[in-house]
Amino acid sequence: MRVVLAYSGGLDTSAILLLLREQGHEVITVTVNVGQEDDMEGVEEKAYKLGAYKHYTINAVKEFAENYVSKAIKANALYEDKYPLGTALARPLIAEKVAEIAKKEGADAVAHGCTSKGNDQVRFDLVLKYYLGDDYKIIAPVRELGLTRAKSAEILRKHGFEPPGAHKKYSIDENLWSRSIEGGELDDPSAEPPEDAFAWTVPPEKAPEEPLVLKVSFRNGIPVAINNEKMDLEKIVKLLNRLLGLHGYGRIDHIENRVVGLKSREVYEAPAALALIESHRDLEKLVYTPKELRFKKLLDQYWSDLVYQGLWVEPLRLVIEKAIDELNKWVSGDVVMKVYKGSLRIIGRSSEYTGYSEKLIDYDTGWYPSAEEAEGFIKIWGLHSLAAAKARGLNNL
Repeated sequence: MRVVLAYSGGLDTSAILLLLREQGHEVITVTVNVGQEDDMEGVEEKAYKLGAYKHYTINAVKEFAENYVSKAIKANALYEDKYPLGTALARPLIAEKVAEIAKKEGADAVAHGCTSKGNDQVRFDLVLKYYLGDDYKIIAPVRELGLTRAKSAEILRKHGFEPPGAHKKYSIDENLWSRSIEGGELDDPSAEPPEDAFAWTVPPEKAPEEPLVLKVSFRNGIPVAINNEKMDLEKIVKLLNRLLGLHGYGRIDHIENRVVGLKSREVYEAPAALALIESHRDLEKLVYTPKELRFKKLLDQYWSDLVYQGLWVEPLRLVIEKAIDELNKWVSGDVVMKVYKGSLRIIGRSSEYTGYSEKLIDYDTGWYPSAEEAEGFIKIWGLHSLAAAKARGLNNL
């Protein structure tokens, strides 16, 4: 049987490659670059050493930025108000590329290294089923055999290979948008994450004494320039990850509700994601009407939930995105942020579509309703509330 394996080059997928070869399958490995800082040539070399029949390395960083990260920015995508969906966004793209290779190579099955406890099994399986249907078998050895890291290491040693990362303290998933850190000491939610868990961000207390001030320019909801220098989204994200991380900004530590019903302690680094979403939300407040702003929050939350829960194939996602795109037509302008020792504040914003008027709001020279207009407004505004409160005898408000 010819099997296409989503291959990261890590411990589990390396062991899976050996297991599949041991079972007599012809294995084609696929590594999709979505911005992880891996040696892609080294990953390919490792795949062939482990017995891969053929290997594909697919550079999808630009596609990830323009077709996935851009949507997350426009949707202010923070699952449970914290997690910027880094891994959740990348999985559908990786699964799509694996499916493309499976069709191209005439494979009989596809394989991945997801566990039965995680969210990624849902994200992979549903997208693979969408593109491949029921004609292809999905093989998930970690889920099916209960492979642990220790068992995976044992398989590699049995075949004469040194297990990659067998002694690492954490399980890491990295892409352009975020760095996810799990396992080890982090499984204790009462303990502060050790400093060795972090790679993109310095400890805030060790960040520079001088604050960093940056201007981000948006066009139709998408960042297009930093300090007036135009650049594509991929470059903007990379630049902000580096600059903001040096100032200790971008760490996330929270309790997350997984799709499978478990609570997990999750630690992330996402300097660019958090900064761009905060800037985008601030600009939205400047241009949206109050009703647009409140409705947009509902759209954002629903979109984030669908993506996190692995429902990239849900038709409602596309419907929500159309509404989000329509509202983002007006989200153009500049946002100025100040970053200092792990904190970020928006200190200025401007837009050609702003609903803000200094002439109206100024308390000395601005427009004032007449006393009659103000009193009439208050009376009508509170009619329903007053009538209900009196009818129900609410004496102790």
